Amino acid sequence: MRYLLIAFAALLLPLTGAALHAYHSTLTELRYNAAQKQLELSVKVFTDDFEKALSQGQPAPVSLADAGPRPLAQATAYVQRTLQIRTPAGAPLQVQVLGLQAENDGYWLYCKVPLPGAVNGIQLRQAMLLDVFGDEMNIVNIEANGKKQSALFRAGHEQETINW
Repeated sequence: MRYLLIAFAALLLPLTGAALHAYHSTLTELRYNAAQKQLELSVKVFTDDFEKALSQGQPAPVSLADAGPRPLAQATAYVQRTLQIRTPAGAPLQVQVLGLQAENDGYWLYCKVPLPGAVNGIQLRQAMLLDVFGDEMNIVNIEANGKKQSALFRAGHEQETINW
């Protein structure tokens, strides 16, 4: 009976890992704050996926739970490289990462993008983790001027113009 239980557990172990994290995605909530002349972003990433991306090319693995400024500095550099925003005319805008917050098996990254004035849209490139996972899907929910819309970014479709 004991061997039967061990064999059953061995069969289920790979399935539980796949069920917990069977896909690769990020979720971005982007809000246009006209009064503050800024975009406000919250980006949800899976911890293991994001740490894998941050660790590429580093001498030691990156852990978001490490104390000190290293995790935020590396997260900021990665976000600024892979999440890019431009005005409708194409002028680049600076994504500022304000902080990280752990939540279950992931992290929320909080960002803002100061705007030069009122805008009626943006050019958005959301390529986070596309360099790590071929099946990565980045979902962006946009709220601007009382209008809600969504966009999906994946390999081969990393950039889109969003109007509101």
